[in-house]
Amino acid sequence: MKAFQITSPLQSAMVEVSQPTLQANEVLLKVERVGLCGSDLNTYRGKNPLVSFPRIPGHEIAATILKIGTEVTGDFTIGSLVTVLPYTACGKCAGCEANRPNACTHNQTLGVQRDGSITEYLVVPEEKVITAAGLSSAQLALVEPLAVGFHAVRRARIQDQESVLVFGCGMIGLGVIAAASRHKATIIAVDIDDKKLERARSMGATHTINAATENVEEQVRSLTDQHGAHVTIEAVGLPQTLLQCVDLVRNAGRIVYIGYSATPVEYETKHLLLKEVDLMGSRGATRQDFDDVITYLSDTDHPIEQTITQTYSFEESNQAIEFWHQNPDQVTKIQIIFPS
Repeated sequence: MKAFQITSPLQSAMVEVSQPTLQANEVLLKVERVGLCGSDLNTYRGKNPLVSFPRIPGHEIAATILKIGTEVTGDFTIGSLVTVLPYTACGKCAGCEANRPNACTHNQTLGVQRDGSITEYLVVPEEKVITAAGLSSAQLALVEPLAVGFHAVRRARIQDQESVLVFGCGMIGLGVIAAASRHKATIIAVDIDDKKLERARSMGATHTINAATENVEEQVRSLTDQHGAHVTIEAVGLPQTLLQCVDLVRNAGRIVYIGYSATPVEYETKHLLLKEVDLMGSRGATRQDFDDVITYLSDTDHPIEQTITQTYSFEESNQAIEFWHQNPDQVTKIQIIFPS
């Protein structure tokens, strides 16, 4: 079968690989759509420390069930559209014992530590297959990236009427905004791209700030009665935005980091103490987050036409990743569409 493979930094090719063998507790899937993630772009650029080459990327999946293993007990139907929880969990480490398998010490994500889903067929354990009746393949391939934002919001414990400051209106930031909007929060979205800020408003942002042309601190203070936001969430991974989360959270507020900086970030820890803030990391997503996103997509009119900014055919996968590499400001989400 055919697969798209990143062979080395800035090099990719369509290759022939062996079709996976179905085990008794597994489900064979025909891949329908795959979204490209920022981790895939970093793999292509040679900047993903978790990846060895060659690597088949892709973990944002919509697929059709082709065959069901003989020992599968789940209620699956051949021909159904599904998505996939693309992470592993060992069940024994500290993260797993704390019932937070997304923080598994030994996690292997499809397309990162192991080969992913930009391939014609995929075999996965039955517990990783998630059904979602009524959703399209385009919607199903958005579930995983939106779930990352939903997980950060769940970590933040947002309450109705609180103020939430979101740095970054890419795909993950949009997931944060969508999840926060369910809590009737006042959402302040910050980016340097007016098109991304427009998408943020369509997802539920109450206020938007262009950090390239406006004073972020002045605007946030004005919008929060000078107190700062109840919650600040960082979905960029830049030193200045990581620091601004600390500066602009109010006393007794919560900070959630999704993005991480490639370089060390220094700040005065006294601000964490004097404000008595909760500082949290947010990694990936859980099955609960996937289920929450599926409910959200089923119950709301999510603007997928604004979220999915480009589509390419399976055979054009190399053009897709190269376009993103050359034009990062033009991309929110690229999806790869497989032939019927």
